[in-house]
Formats: sequence, C-alpha cells, structure tokens
Amino acid sequence: MRKSKLSFILIVSAIFMLVIAGCSSKSSGGEGGKSAEGKKLNLKMSVTISDSSTWYQAAEQFANEVKDKTNDRINIKVYPNEQLSGGDSGKAVESLSKGTIDLTYNSTIIYSILNDKLGVLSAPFLFKDLNDVDAKLAGEGGEEIKQIIRDFGVEPLGFGQNGFRQVTNSVKEIKSPKDIEDLKIRIPGIKMYTDLWTMYGANPTTMTMSEVFTALQQGTVDGQENPIDVIYSSKLQEVQEHVTMWNYSYDPLILGMNKKLFDSLSDEDKKIIQTAADNANQYQIKLAREKEAEQIKELEAAGMKFYTPTEEEKASFKEVVQPIYDNYKKVWGEDLLNLFLEK
Repeated sequence: MRKSKLSFILIVSAIFMLVIAGCSSKSSGGEGGKSAEGKKLNLKMSVTISDSSTWYQAAEQFANEVKDKTNDRINIKVYPNEQLSGGDSGKAVESLSKGTIDLTYNSTIIYSILNDKLGVLSAPFLFKDLNDVDAKLAGEGGEEIKQIIRDFGVEPLGFGQNGFRQVTNSVKEIKSPKDIEDLKIRIPGIKMYTDLWTMYGANPTTMTMSEVFTALQQGTVDGQENPIDVIYSSKLQEVQEHVTMWNYSYDPLILGMNKKLFDSLSDEDKKIIQTAADNANQYQIKLAREKEAEQIKELEAAGMKFYTPTEEEKASFKEVVQPIYDNYKKVWGEDLLNLFLEK
C-alpha cells in the first residue's frame, strides 16, 4: 500500500514538473518576452526606387544588421522599385498598414494618403535648410508625426531623407513663377501639390514614380519634381535637360514596420530592430548628403543644366503659393503646423 502511494506521489510530481516546464517554455518566446531565442521570421521590405539609390543601400544595411544580430533568425529581403505593390507607392503603404508587406522605406508624401495631416511636412518652403529639418524632426513636431503614423498600424522606426525637391523639365530654364506657366508637370498624388502647381499656372498631373521615365520620354509630361537622389537613380538625365535648385518642398522618409508585427516581437528583438533602423537612417541621411554634390556633377556631365535661384527669385516663388498655408491650416491642424513654423 505504502509502495503504491509513493509511486502515485512520484507520478503526480513528474506531471507537475512537466506542466511547469511547458508553461515556462511558452512564456519565453511569446509576445513581449525577453528570450534571446525569439521568433524565426522571413520578412519582406519594399523600397520605392532602384537598387542604386541611397534608400536601397540603407535598407540592405538594415537587413544585414538585423540578420547578423539575430544569428540568421530574422531575415529581411529588400525589393526595389515597389515590386511588391506593382510599382504603386500608395498601395505599398496601405499594404504595410494591413500587414501584407512587413517593412518599407516610403516618403511621408505617400503616408499622407492615409492621413492628410502628414502633408504638413511637404508645405512649400516650410524648412529653411537641412539644419532646420534635423532640429524639427528630432523635436516635438517629429514625435507628433510618428504618433499619427502609429495610429494607422505602422511603427515608425525613424526618419530618413529623400531631400529637398527640385524641379526638372525638357522645355526651358525656370527662373521665375512665370516660367512654370503651361508646363505639364508630374507630381505625387496629393491634392496639396495639385493646388500648389495650379497656382503657378502649370498643368499638374499625378502618376506613380514607376511611370515617370516613360511619360517624360514620350512627352506626356514636360517635367517633374523630385530630390537629386531620385533624379539621379531614375536616370532622368536621359529625358530631362533643365534643373532648378529651389528647395521648394522637403521630403522625409519613414522606415516603417507593420505595428502588429513589431508589437509581437520579444523585447530583445524590438531593440535589435530599432537599433538597426537608427543606424540605417543615419547612414542613409549621411550618404544622401555626401553623394548629392557628386550626383549633380555627374548629371551636369550627362548634359543637365542647373540653375539656383537668388534669394529674391526664391521669394517670388514663395509669395505665389503662400495661400496654401491658409487653405490647408485646418487640414493639417494649426497646432501641428505651428510645431514646424519658424519660431
């Protein structure tokens, strides 16, 4: 009797230990856990432009660092030219929000499709220079932008730089607002840019970036506006002659990750992802700023003609589109706008 009772106790003890072990193993790799093991993941990351861009180079660095720091547990494959969304940047951001794409590098212009408030960063002549950009994006304004992005299902892992947007065309040199009149200009698909270019007397048309080269080549449009890195990596020197360096609108990038996916990671993996993103963004910004002068020289050697407006000429461009601020103050939110205006 005593023997059978002892056996029973031993069996119960063994079962109890197995249950404890099972519970322990479940909690170590679960949501918010701190296990070094974490989850094994194969992720897809979309980049808007080509693999010769600073965007793609930074995305590759990000992927390599994450792979290395997780001992090959988290693998990120980077796809250039919006291959995952059929060339449509808007669909890429929507897919990121829904979780059918895991990560992207996209402009905040594209994010403004999901929330009009984000269009504030594209307001004409909002930023004085790159130092002004850095200070404001690192401050309260930048934090407010990140929170807006979180609200529609994307974890912002920091800002990169597309840069100040310049205008190119194949018709004439642009020195004044009058020179823009009647030009057919491709713009990104947000209403504020349509209103802005209409104020200049242009004929603005929206299309995805993947269609721009062919449209310029065939004469469907006369020109377009983009930062130098995009002009260079998209080989627009083959279909455009004139560039005006007027810095009319600044364009930040967001390295974004689907928020549900990010929240599901262990604390350790979140830290690895965020650190790699910080490093990638710093690298991308540094590279973009260092390469711009070199890219301009190469574009000039290929036949592009550059013009930099004087301060007086820039003021005339600014004056024409000043009504944008009154028209969009309610759309962007006056409090948000004030975080980016000159103090």
